[in-house]
Amino acid sequence: MTTASTVDSTVGWKRTVGAYLALTKPRIIELLLVTTVPVMFLAERGVPDLWLIVATLIGGSLSAGAANTFNCVYDRDIDALMDRTRNRPMVTGQISPRAGLVFGGALTVLSTVWFLVFVNIASALLSLTAIALYAVLYTIVLKRRTSQNIVWGGVAGCMPTLIGWSAVTGSVGWPAVILFLVIFFWTPPHYWPLSMAFKDDYTNAHVPMLPVEQGSVVVARQIVAYSWVMVAVSLTLVPVADMGWIYLVAAVASGVVFVGEAHRLLRLAKAGAATSVLKPMRLFHFSITYVTLLFLAVAVDPLVHLSIG
Repeated sequence: MTTASTVDSTVGWKRTVGAYLALTKPRIIELLLVTTVPVMFLAERGVPDLWLIVATLIGGSLSAGAANTFNCVYDRDIDALMDRTRNRPMVTGQISPRAGLVFGGALTVLSTVWFLVFVNIASALLSLTAIALYAVLYTIVLKRRTSQNIVWGGVAGCMPTLIGWSAVTGSVGWPAVILFLVIFFWTPPHYWPLSMAFKDDYTNAHVPMLPVEQGSVVVARQIVAYSWVMVAVSLTLVPVADMGWIYLVAAVASGVVFVGEAHRLLRLAKAGAATSVLKPMRLFHFSITYVTLLFLAVAVDPLVHLSIG
């Protein structure tokens, strides 16, 4: 027979597990994994070993979870000032800072050991580097000090491309570097629209995101510039990795839409449009679609290779 105390215990346990899971920011992890697996297909020029894919995904999830947890611990003061983040478990007190640090440390050790045992040393070292870049370079050093925080701090989000390649080959090749650069130049036009939409939040928290420090026209111009470079870099993968028509069409089509959306934002910003008219989240949401389509093409092209030349 189920008692009230048993029910309360079960509910409490589920809430605790849910709180720790929230620290890892699962939605961000999903996006990171989208850029990991396709690179493995490209490195293999076919379908990689299924267990290697699973092992890499598990290790990558643990690694990203560790970095995100450290971010939540350090940023709990500014998260409390932002409507978008004030319900995070570190802010509400569901999890203490000490418990969060222990959890993040445990995930760091576990992810590193996992990569060493089930993948390879190169991936383990790249995973550790990614954690350090996000937890230290972005969260502690850059985020509160410069409006270019997401540009250089975003390097951590580029690391899954290198990890995916190294998981298959044990090294880092030029195709992985190009895809690393695609994500590097994608990050600002992905994140700055979000920052524009939540400008008041960042202002209240005294976080110098670019939309807080500069007007919408300046931000939109930089978004346009990064978008063009991102698309140009994505096309260099064609000759470097011998990509075929599937990747080329996907890269051009999705790139044209991305650049078009960036220019739409700039045009409206120049006209003095309010945020409700600018609709920066429109570009934010499409940026996720862009990455998904581009990296899906990265995975499919080696399987159904339609040569260009």
